[in-house]
Amino acid sequence: MQDVKRLRDVGLTDERLLDVVRVLGRGLSQTAESMRQLSLELVLEPGDDEEQLALRWAAVAETLVPIAGPSTERLLMLHLRDIFSTEALLPDDREAGLLPEARPVAVCFADLVGFTRLGEELPASELGAVADRLVQIAEHVVSDEVRFVKTIGDAVMLVSPSVDPMLDAAFALVDAADAEGEEFPQLRAGIGYGGALNRHGDWFGRPVNRASRITALARPGTVVATASAREHAGDGWRWSSLPPRRVKGVSGEMRLYRARRADDAK
Repeated sequence: MQDVKRLRDVGLTDERLLDVVRVLGRGLSQTAESMRQLSLELVLEPGDDEEQLALRWAAVAETLVPIAGPSTERLLMLHLRDIFSTEALLPDDREAGLLPEARPVAVCFADLVGFTRLGEELPASELGAVADRLVQIAEHVVSDEVRFVKTIGDAVMLVSPSVDPMLDAAFALVDAADAEGEEFPQLRAGIGYGGALNRHGDWFGRPVNRASRITALARPGTVVATASAREHAGDGWRWSSLPPRRVKGVSGEMRLYRARRADDAK
């Protein structure tokens, strides 16, 4: 209760406090699941009875739990520092003292081709390893201009204030998946650009919906983009027009373009 009082004292309303608690709960539930898996790997041995397993688990918990709190706090501070260093308010929002509303961003979804089929062929543990590797690859390509947002099943979502860094990241993702070898599925990516709203670490709006929809239309190993994304890209790219397509949730036909690096001979 003392922590709640301190938060109220700095001006946080009960409604906003509940929002923060809900977001923290979702994130920490994933952390707890990851730690559960880690601890099981450390303590589980063939032939254990329940008492032996419980004693070994308790010993591991005595080591992990005291470390978890300070480690979580340090990681949170690093994320906050990164976010605040790149967050910018538009002049009108700043002068009015308002939270930023929709802003123009580039949004990218990249998914693993044939992942559903793999689910019928591979054991769950191997399938999980493929999904985990995708996250590692995505986290490796982020930069000051590209932020990793989330995973959605067999796909990852990235966001950037500009199209060019997002194209760089999308091609880096595709190339990294190819470098994993024939046993790893290829990636395909879709990029949209336009006004989107950031709430609780997630993004909402037209470019998010469109990037998600068009990803499924890309061929394996390629990057497709909306007309708006193409218009806001720089000169370092070559574009080929794709046949207009009807996309679920979008009225009329969409103009789509396949992107290539300007120095790509393919």
